[in-house]
Amino acid sequence: MRKIQGLVFLFLFTATLASGQTDTTTVATDNEFVPVITLSAADFESDEEAHDISGLLQGSRDIFLSTAGYTFGAARFRVRGYESENSSVLINGVTVNDPETGRAFYSTWGGLNDAMRNTVNSIGLAPSEYAFGGFAGVNNIEVRASQYRPDTRITYSSANRSYRNRVMFIHSTGMVDDTWAMTISGSRRWAQEGYSEGTFYDAYAYFFSAERKFNENHSFGFTVFGSPMQSGRSGLSVQEAYDLTGNQYYNPNWGYQGGEVRNARVNNYNKPMVLLTHFGTFGNTTVNTSVAYSFGRGGNTALNWYDTADPRPDYYRYLPSYWENNDQYMFNYLTDLWQNSSEFRQLDWDSFYQANYKNLYAAPNGIVGNRSKYIVEERRSDHSQWSFNSVARNQLNSNIMLTGGLNVSIFKGFQFKEVNDLLGGDWWVDVDQFAERDFADEDFYQNDLNNPNRLVQVGDRFGYDFTANINKSELFAQSEFTYAKVDFFVAASYSNTTFWRTGHMQNGRFPDNSFGDSEKQKFYNYGVKGGATYKITGRHYIDFNVGYQTRSPYFRDSYISSRVRDHVVDGLTSERIFATDLSYIVRAPMVKSRLTVYYSENLDQTWNRSFYHEGYRTFINYIMTGVDTRNLGAELGIEVNVTPDWTVNAVGAWGHYTYSSRPNVTIARDNDFELLAENRTVYFKNFLIGGFPQMAGSVGVRYNSPKYWFAGANLNYFGKTYIDANPDRRTEEALDGLVELDPQWEQLLEQQKLNDGYTLDFFIGKSWRIARKYFIRANLSVSNALNNKELTVIAFEQLRYDTRDIDRFPPKYAYMYGANYFLNVSFS
Repeated sequence: MRKIQGLVFLFLFTATLASGQTDTTTVATDNEFVPVITLSAADFESDEEAHDISGLLQGSRDIFLSTAGYTFGAARFRVRGYESENSSVLINGVTVNDPETGRAFYSTWGGLNDAMRNTVNSIGLAPSEYAFGGFAGVNNIEVRASQYRPDTRITYSSANRSYRNRVMFIHSTGMVDDTWAMTISGSRRWAQEGYSEGTFYDAYAYFFSAERKFNENHSFGFTVFGSPMQSGRSGLSVQEAYDLTGNQYYNPNWGYQGGEVRNARVNNYNKPMVLLTHFGTFGNTTVNTSVAYSFGRGGNTALNWYDTADPRPDYYRYLPSYWENNDQYMFNYLTDLWQNSSEFRQLDWDSFYQANYKNLYAAPNGIVGNRSKYIVEERRSDHSQWSFNSVARNQLNSNIMLTGGLNVSIFKGFQFKEVNDLLGGDWWVDVDQFAERDFADEDFYQNDLNNPNRLVQVGDRFGYDFTANINKSELFAQSEFTYAKVDFFVAASYSNTTFWRTGHMQNGRFPDNSFGDSEKQKFYNYGVKGGATYKITGRHYIDFNVGYQTRSPYFRDSYISSRVRDHVVDGLTSERIFATDLSYIVRAPMVKSRLTVYYSENLDQTWNRSFYHEGYRTFINYIMTGVDTRNLGAELGIEVNVTPDWTVNAVGAWGHYTYSSRPNVTIARDNDFELLAENRTVYFKNFLIGGFPQMAGSVGVRYNSPKYWFAGANLNYFGKTYIDANPDRRTEEALDGLVELDPQWEQLLEQQKLNDGYTLDFFIGKSWRIARKYFIRANLSVSNALNNKELTVIAFEQLRYDTRDIDRFPPKYAYMYGANYFLNVSFS
């Protein structure tokens, strides 16, 4: 039998690898509260092992991760400066990161806090029993019915954030008669108006999981969940609009229609998932295999208009600053309107209807009707995806654990626009108005030559319609070694990614490469990583990890205007990523601390954006290749149990995240094949990566009463936040015609540093036991209790700019919520 197992693992593994204890940096998190580290009983299965020095973080919490995931989240802090595509998110081992962008969208299971709380996180380069993962770590959510504690819980929450009210329930049977286990959960979240004016929230969620145990070695699990949600969004604006309205949370996305609030930017999202999992045990080997299918719709509505005025209230020509140096009367007039007329700074829905009612038009096919000048369109991002995942783990002996796995994904992303509301008109003509302006030939401005001058109505697709086909398979292997004074591991992965575009419209500007299947793009990638933990004593540890991997470019970045044509970015290549970290950890009865220094480089990235370029006077695609970034920094967490009841903690993070190259730029006109610029250099080296704080700190205190209540507070600091810089402003061409003494010179090149700031949070909670079998729990948290409204959480330079007047298109900002609360009451 042992020989057979050895042959199986030789087949699964590309190499024999070595590893330390899996829980060295493994965190089991509660999505509703804070991450905690859990003790693995498997580490103490024999008397011999019990005499060894235990691995890192046994039975303890990591205070830095707890604070970064909860307290720092309000400022959009990123652990080590990494974006979400660098973390692998799994459910029962199945990867749920979006293949088009690499990002994980937690809204897919929003509102299912109780059902999704069984989470195991491997931080950074630490080994994971589920996948090789990204260099920011692996997060696996376990939805196995037998793992839920038998319980029934009903929860009500009140808040003044995105939603105002939430109701949740969960019922778990546990394993009944050693045969069946079931869990059912659901929730409702809603707000007629959220924190910002004109927003709303309307969401449901459902979850069902069942497991059938056949014997001690085999069981099958079935899970289905979804979270349909609609929300009216808040828009970002320029500082001038915030100052004129006296409101840092001014929202330009809404107005009144017939006396009712209506938001133009509505997010409508529903992407359910179904999983079937086999849990198998074969001697010293466990094999867990899952098949999953996910599908559904994602969509965001927006206004569109044809041959008429821009409807957005904060359009730059409607701001007083546009007229300040040219027409003092208009400057004063608009200033008065902005400050004193709420209707002026909102969307005028009634005027959109009136414009459409008056626009009688004879279409080329002879149909006469009201051609809509304004419509609400929905930009859809639907998908279907089949996934297969199988992971085998073999306890070779008391010191060595082997892991191997296979993951396969077949994904189709459906990208198109759909008419959502004609706003009183009869139809919309499916032509491109920018091409209509630029070309005399009628064929050129057709969005679909197969259906020229098509009159589209509510529910019809128009503008663009294509499918992103992305197939990926990945093998990984890992070996973990655990000894008395040292743990170590090595792991490797190999993957194959193939993607191509399928166009469903024959675009008039690109008739030969917009319709049908495009050429397939193929990328082969690999990754290796390893690490070791030296146990100085049972309370002091040194941990070191290092890794290197390549990663396929994402579909969204790989095409020049994938909406309308098959044109792959020249020189498209896989990214190269190197990362390492070194930690000193103390785990004493009264003191727990971790100090980590880290360094990573992400090379050969591709950056792809579309926008209206003021200099070229047209809509363009702006593609940067050879984008390199460097992240280095340190993080510290200390927790001291002063008494059995009192705990104090301190957390700090310092990072220096910069661009480390001078990328090459290609600028392509969106409406034809013309390249407006090639091999343009962006002088981005040493610019800071903007949009989030690179420094953060927190000092906290907590009291746990023996009478089953607790209270605490945290004083937090956020700093070293820079604006997200526009690359085109850092080119020789942007400075053409200027000298260093010109005021525009410094304005174009300088990267704005945003304000540092402090917040104060506090929390309190209590539990009651009733009749020895029921519990009532209540807790209240207040964030930003000092109501600091000057902390910026989003800031970016507009890509559209004017070298002669930098202030014409100023940066856009979003601010941290002021004082806000969350009240939670549960009965179980």
